[in-house]
Amino acid sequence: MEGQQQQQQEDEAQQHEHLILAGKLFLLKHQDVSDIDKVRLKDEVLRSILADDMATLYESLASDSVLDMDRSVLESMQKKIGEEIAKLDERIADAEENLGESEVREAHLAKSLFFIKIGDKEKALDQLKLTETKTVAVGQKMDLVFHTLQIAFFYMDFDLISKSIDKAKNLFEEGGDWERKNRLKVYEGLFCLSTRNFKKAANLFLDSISTFTTVSLKQKVVDAPEILTVIGKVPHLSEFLNSLYECQYKLFFLAFAGLTEQVKFDRYLHPHFRYYMREVRMVVYSQFLESYKSVTIEAMAKAFGVTVEFIDVELSRFIAAGKLHCKIDKVAGVLETNRPDAKNALYQATIKQGDFLLNRIQKLSRVIDL
Repeated sequence: MEGQQQQQQEDEAQQHEHLILAGKLFLLKHQDVSDIDKVRLKDEVLRSILADDMATLYESLASDSVLDMDRSVLESMQKKIGEEIAKLDERIADAEENLGESEVREAHLAKSLFFIKIGDKEKALDQLKLTETKTVAVGQKMDLVFHTLQIAFFYMDFDLISKSIDKAKNLFEEGGDWERKNRLKVYEGLFCLSTRNFKKAANLFLDSISTFTTVSLKQKVVDAPEILTVIGKVPHLSEFLNSLYECQYKLFFLAFAGLTEQVKFDRYLHPHFRYYMREVRMVVYSQFLESYKSVTIEAMAKAFGVTVEFIDVELSRFIAAGKLHCKIDKVAGVLETNRPDAKNALYQATIKQGDFLLNRIQKLSRVIDL
């Protein structure tokens, strides 16, 4: 039992290292990263590849001119990989001839983990499928899905991620412990974050750390011990969160500007950079206007620490896009909110859909008459 726990800790540590490596590879190819930083990143990536004998990845990066090809280094890694596979095959053969089903499964799992370690995606996935045929316990099947998710996130294979999450959910219908369920929530949350479903991602992340006593937003996020222990690791994030909660909008904008670089260089958020920055501003403007029926543009600009012209341009865009329910009185320099209630919104939607249906019927009747 102690040996299994140690193996699990080693597997989790390797998963963490591989995701760190994936992040470094992303930055190495990022056009906004400085040349000096890329030299450092290239050295760190190469050391990680050599440490785990990731020959396939080395070849791929060399062919893309990300790393320089050294044939002797590649051949050395391939030789070590061949020797280790031979040992693992011997272990599997010995287990099948002399030992029980549990030992056979462990031998196949060891080979799966080796392919994951060296970054051979296709062989790792094939070996995991083979290991699954030797697996009976639901918990162990779940662990195999998590290994598949590790591979999928390294290569950002969204199709494989989606299928693996669905598979894990089906397995949980047969049973599953709290720790594995939380782990799946984190994986699914990361997937939602990567595919621009921020609301669902936030709910999944909060569910993964919530306890039976957390009832308010302040307890769940602002004062949550799990968040407080890590929030300082991301520059400006603490100020970003607390100033938004405390409605200190000038401080929020300063923190938001500082956080921009973190979002731009984040592997999961980078594709949604412009969308995310726009949506955050829309949320904070909505929060500010929620407290007023009308407010001067000058007062709002002062609250955010920006110019009147900036606020005017910003709000005009959001109002035109239907994101903010207010109007600007340019003559008086006042913002007037006009938030629709739910019943009125449903009425307007019904009218709009009715008009659309009548137009379609009229077009259809003209075709029939012809």
